Amino acid sequence: MSETPQTPLVGVLALQGDVREHLAALTAAGAQARPVRRPEELAEVDGLVIPGGESTTMSKLAVIFGLLEPLRERIRAGMPVYGTCAGMIMVADKILDGRDDQETLGGIDMIVRRNAFGRQNESFEAAVDIKGIDGGPVEGVFIRAPWVESVGAAAEVLATYGDHVVAVRQGNVLATSFHPELTGDHRVHALFVEMAQRA
Repeated sequence: MSETPQTPLVGVLALQGDVREHLAALTAAGAQARPVRRPEELAEVDGLVIPGGESTTMSKLAVIFGLLEPLRERIRAGMPVYGTCAGMIMVADKILDGRDDQETLGGIDMIVRRNAFGRQNESFEAAVDIKGIDGGPVEGVFIRAPWVESVGAAAEVLATYGDHVVAVRQGNVLATSFHPELTGDHRVHALFVEMAQRA
């Protein structure tokens, strides 16, 4: 009798940002999903989504809630993590245009520029082809989105928009500049759920 893969329990870092939309997208993609605000909740999940929001606020709240070091430890230990928009900034090893006191979690050898695609009123949607996702392009919603200035040898570029890298993966860490949770297309979340299942 073959074992069926277990439904992974995937958390969404619920300090700030579009938590509800990610919880709904993860559930639709076949995961059990729950918000994570405390280290003991983090310890229970098989994977974690870091949503969009404001990366400087998020890094401060992670310190206040006692999550910064536990998050770094879990990422180093191989927990699957998916960062969207501000979440992409959080999993970058280096940030451009960040605040001096801004902390990142690391996980992807890349340099990310904050708000690179412009301010809130310059938000836009665009079709993005993502390596490893079948069925045509994904609709990307870019809201004060970052882009990736450069990636190290260990990071794999999954998508570009114009001349800019907008989706990257390194091992168990995935990041996109855009918000797939706002579109009703759950293929990026399904890819992440699969990563959590394998891990």
